[in-house]
Amino acid sequence: MLERLAGNEYYCFLDGFSEYFQIPIDPRDQEKTTFTYPYGTFAYRRMPFGLCNDPGTFQRCMLAIFHDMVEKTMEVFVDDFSVFGNSFENCLSCLDKILQRCEDTNLSLNWEKSHFMVKEGIVLGHKISKNGIEVDRAKVDVIAKLPHLTTVKGIRSFLGHAGFYRRFIQDFSKISRPMTHLLEKNTPFVFFEDYIQAFQTLKKKLTEAPILIAPIWDCHSSLCATQAISP
Repeated sequence: MLERLAGNEYYCFLDGFSEYFQIPIDPRDQEKTTFTYPYGTFAYRRMPFGLCNDPGTFQRCMLAIFHDMVEKTMEVFVDDFSVFGNSFENCLSCLDKILQRCEDTNLSLNWEKSHFMVKEGIVLGHKISKNGIEVDRAKVDVIAKLPHLTTVKGIRSFLGHAGFYRRFIQDFSKISRPMTHLLEKNTPFVFFEDYIQAFQTLKKKLTEAPILIAPIWDCHSSLCATQAISP
């Protein structure tokens, strides 16, 4: 998804308005959402927040609505819609078609959280632009300011956040090995020099993370290759 978004000139980022409540529940299934209140017993007529199947159901509905546009002119992740185009006119034309589809299907959008005809934006914690895919600097700055970790919970949390951007860090598993070793069962929780070095190296590499360039999908390529060894 990120690779398909990166490399375009213009973007529009749309946000769904109370997304789950826009999906009606089949009358035969409404009783399954019954809850008790001091004034009586009630059931939802529309999909409420908090049900275990909410995200998957909503995603399927969005893919059904925009089935002919996804991966071509837009990307959908639950209630976040990313429209892209390689020129201002192209992006504007794609946006017009998507808004018309929203109107035809009574899909409401939150205009206050939407951004139109911008050069870059944050998608799934990554900065997307014509240049490629970058880390979200706001998140990285928070990680870079962390002091030395002194608890298992702190190390696990740090590795989780740093691991989110592991595609930007070459040999991430190798570098983080001294830290993951401390999470193993029956391992003495002692901070050796290699742990401190691993911690500082990961923070440094995050702050110096490169820009990942998206693949050029229309470039000539081949599924076959020939190799020869001279005698």
